[in-house]
Amino acid sequence: MSVGIPVLGLVSHTRKVQSLYKRVLRNLENYYDKREVYRYHAVIMRAEFDKNKDIKDIRVARELLHQGEENLFQKMHPIQKKFPESPGGVAYGREVPSPDWVLDYWHPLEKAQYPEYFAKREEMKKEYVKLWEKLYKNVPDKKFHN
Repeated sequence: MSVGIPVLGLVSHTRKVQSLYKRVLRNLENYYDKREVYRYHAVIMRAEFDKNKDIKDIRVARELLHQGEENLFQKMHPIQKKFPESPGGVAYGREVPSPDWVLDYWHPLEKAQYPEYFAKREEMKKEYVKLWEKLYKNVPDKKFHN
């Protein structure tokens, strides 16, 4: 299971092992900054995973997975690298998406560059206004009525 991503269903044993393997490799990247040293340890780790790939007994496989998770937890690097745009990264959520109403202030020459988009947008705005009037036209404003 990846950190920060909710699990929305059943996850197979294979996917759990793949996730563990990827997290182990990311942890090795944190410890070894030289590529050749990292690759050496990654090959050793791959050999450890390959040793147990043909186990058919699911109880033994689950126990090995649990031991692997525990081992990773024990050896986790104290300062983990994070990708800038990922949750917890330095640039995560930095770029705020602009709201839809900003497009209403575009110059007509700018809008003319995307005629189909703005024609469909105007239709959708009219449909939204009709829906709003249908839902809220007869609702009294509580601010002015005590």
